[in-house]
Amino acid sequence: MASVEADFYELLEVERTADDSTIKSSYRKLAMKYHPDKNPGCQDSEARFKAISQAYDCLKDPQKRAAYDRFGHEAFQNGGGGNAGAQGFGDFGDIFESIFGSAFGGGGRQQARRGADLRYDMEISLDEAFHGKKAEIEIEVSQLCEPCNGQGAEPGTGTRRCNMCGGHGKVRSQQGFFMVERTCPTCHGRGEVIEKPCRACGGEGRVDQAQTLEVQVPPGVDSGTRIRVSGKGEAGPFGAPPGDLYIFLHVKRHKMFEREGTTLITRVPITFTTAALGGDVEIPGLDGQCHKIDIPAGIQSGKQLRKRGAGMPVLQGRGHGDLVVEIAVETPTKLSARQKELLRELQATETGDECPGSKGFFERLKEAWNDLTD
Repeated sequence: MASVEADFYELLEVERTADDSTIKSSYRKLAMKYHPDKNPGCQDSEARFKAISQAYDCLKDPQKRAAYDRFGHEAFQNGGGGNAGAQGFGDFGDIFESIFGSAFGGGGRQQARRGADLRYDMEISLDEAFHGKKAEIEIEVSQLCEPCNGQGAEPGTGTRRCNMCGGHGKVRSQQGFFMVERTCPTCHGRGEVIEKPCRACGGEGRVDQAQTLEVQVPPGVDSGTRIRVSGKGEAGPFGAPPGDLYIFLHVKRHKMFEREGTTLITRVPITFTTAALGGDVEIPGLDGQCHKIDIPAGIQSGKQLRKRGAGMPVLQGRGHGDLVVEIAVETPTKLSARQKELLRELQATETGDECPGSKGFFERLKEAWNDLTD
């Protein structure tokens, strides 16, 4: 039989330098082994269980452990530092609570839970994502019941202590050698029951109502951007705080621009004469301005030109991204006789069979080509 005066560290089978987690782990293993429910009728096991419970109750407390390390068992005699032996088997639930959590003892009335968060999906255009917008949305949401002010009781009536749990909000039941604690099924953790439920909400303290909200969408948002509207979720039960509303944005595809972060990308077709001689194109931007893009002579299809600061605004920041223009050189499919003649002249200069005879050949080619295509 384990002696009450036995060394606490020896009882828990740990070194005097053991840390808290080692002591806790050893106690858990020994408590399982010597628990009276696993050893019915064995007085030695019951005595050993009481002894290790006493030892753990001391060593788990930093102040008690420091006193025990200095004075031994005398630290807890004659009222010094509290009587550790008073815990014993009777407070097994309190000790196990620190090991296994509130399911094994202790606890109290359940705290009021905040309301659930809500999700709303909003679709916007790329132009709206560029400039931002103020939008109105309508949602169906649980709100605080005004007649009972969220308490669930008919005005003028009150509540009484729950008979099932005695006002604690939790009930215990024995499962094997564990004492399991659960939320009271009658009062749902409140510790009290409503004498006369509110007729407007049926005792829930909240009712479903349509609500219109004004939401500000900032410039620069993208698909997947989440806007949080604090306190606009479902009302909490029995007057508890409400949850939040989360608005998830989805940006529709644009007929002209693609987007990569803050960069706008567009594809611009040009004639092969513009590609050969150079020129410029004007791109209407989402900002309402026309952005002039210079085309260098000899540019090829697929080449990308960049216009700094003409892209999407930076979300909750300063500045804009870039506008990227991808060049697509168009090859004509239907040619007039004059166009064919000009192209043959160009072909002759490329093969060296004929000299164009003028330094302005390409300029004349472009002018003649434009006259024919107008």
